[in-house]
Amino acid sequence: MILLSLILAHLIADFFLQSDEMVREKLKNLKKHMLHHFIVLLPATLLFWGLSFDFAKPLKYVVLPILFLLGTHFLIDFLKIKLLDKTAGKQNMKKLFYFIADQIIHLAMIITACHLFFKVTFSGLLEKGIELLTENSSLSILNSVLFIIIIVILVTSVSGHIIRILLGTLPDQLLSFEGRYSFKNERKEEQMNSAGGLVEEYTYYTFNKHDLSRGKLIGYIERLLVIILTFYSAYPAIAFIVTAKSIARFKQMDDRNWAEYFLLGTLTSMFLGIFFGLLLREVLI
Repeated sequence: MILLSLILAHLIADFFLQSDEMVREKLKNLKKHMLHHFIVLLPATLLFWGLSFDFAKPLKYVVLPILFLLGTHFLIDFLKIKLLDKTAGKQNMKKLFYFIADQIIHLAMIITACHLFFKVTFSGLLEKGIELLTENSSLSILNSVLFIIIIVILVTSVSGHIIRILLGTLPDQLLSFEGRYSFKNERKEEQMNSAGGLVEEYTYYTFNKHDLSRGKLIGYIERLLVIILTFYSAYPAIAFIVTAKSIARFKQMDDRNWAEYFLLGTLTSMFLGIFFGLLLREVLI
C-alpha cells in the first residue's frame, strides 16, 4: 500500500500540480515543485503511519521518509535540468531518454525509501511482482484501486508527455494544416486546321488554428478506450479507433510531413495504450 501510495503522490505532483510555466522554467520554480511534492507526500505518509504503526515513532515513519524523498527528488531534478540545458537543438530521443531515466530513478528512490523506513524488502517486492504476473494472485481491493488510478495517470498524462517529447514541437504550418485541394481548368484553342489545349492546375492549402486542449483530450480518451478494449481482449475494435482518426484527418494526409507526424503519434499512442492494458489485465486478473 505504501509503495503504491507514494508512486501515486509522485505522479500527481509531477504531472497534475505543475503548470506549463513551471515545466518551461523548472529551475526557477524548483522550490515550488518541491512544495507540491511535500503537499501530496504528507497525507499519504500520515495515512500509512496511522494504519500500520498506530502513530508511533513519527520521526522514523513520517519525517525521515519525507525528507529523504524530497532531498533525492530535488537532486535528481536539478541534475536533469542541467543535462537538458546541454542538449542542443531538438534532440527529441535524448530528451525522451532523460525523461524515462528520470522517472525510473524516482521510482528507485521511492522503493529505497520503503525499504529503509517501512520494512519493505527488495526480494519481497520482486517475488510479489513475479507472482502477480505469472500466477493466479491478486491485489487487495485498496491496492487494486490505487493501481488502477496509477495506470490511468500513466496512460493519459504521462503517455501524452512522452508523445509530445517524441514528436517535438510541430512547426506552425503543420500545426494549422487542414488540407490541400487541387483544381484543373482546361481550355481548348482552335488554330488553323489543328486543335490544341491548355490545362491550368491550381493547388490551394488551407490552414486553421486548432484547439490544443481538445487534441489532448482526444488523445486521453483514445488511450483509455484502448486500455479497456485490451483488458477485455477486444483487439479488432482497436482498429476502428485508428480508422476513425484517419478519416477525420483524411485531407491532412496529403502532406507527407504531417502524415508522418500523425503516424508516429498514433502508433506510439496505440503501443502505450495496449502495453498498459496488458499490464492491468495481468495484475488484476
